[in-house]
Amino acid sequence: MRLLLAHVRMVEATLDDLSPAGVHAARNALLELTMGVLTRKTDGAEPLFAPALAQAAQDLANMHLADPELSPVMLARELNVSVRTLQRAFAATSESVTAYIRRQRLEQARHALITPHGRPSISELAAHLQFADSSHFIRTFKEFYGQTPAQYARSHGRTATP
Repeated sequence: MRLLLAHVRMVEATLDDLSPAGVHAARNALLELTMGVLTRKTDGAEPLFAPALAQAAQDLANMHLADPELSPVMLARELNVSVRTLQRAFAATSESVTAYIRRQRLEQARHALITPHGRPSISELAAHLQFADSSHFIRTFKEFYGQTPAQYARSHGRTATP
């Protein structure tokens, strides 16, 4: 019960500073804490807060994939948690925050490569998705998908521009 009340006080004190994703995470944590109190099954450390926090961070990251500021630090700041708390929440997903961001950026690139009209060049895609340069993007894409972006685009009926 003390944990529930502490959470309510914390949310009340920071509500105006929370982003929509932070409000969503706080709401989910509040529901989980309330259920824990009602069923008398609480984990004194973090009762099911981690899944709600990880989901809120994933949603926020997905909205900011092209943002150069997107990082675990930025997500933690927006969700009003420490970076370590965010990392612990992602530990349950078997993927780090950074790996999630990279995977989502690569997935967005993969979709862009097979878009029939207005597809950006490899260089534009790399810059848009915040890769250091096109070489780094091509290497990372190949590690993840087993083909370079150009090979992937060709194998899906598109011609990639360098």
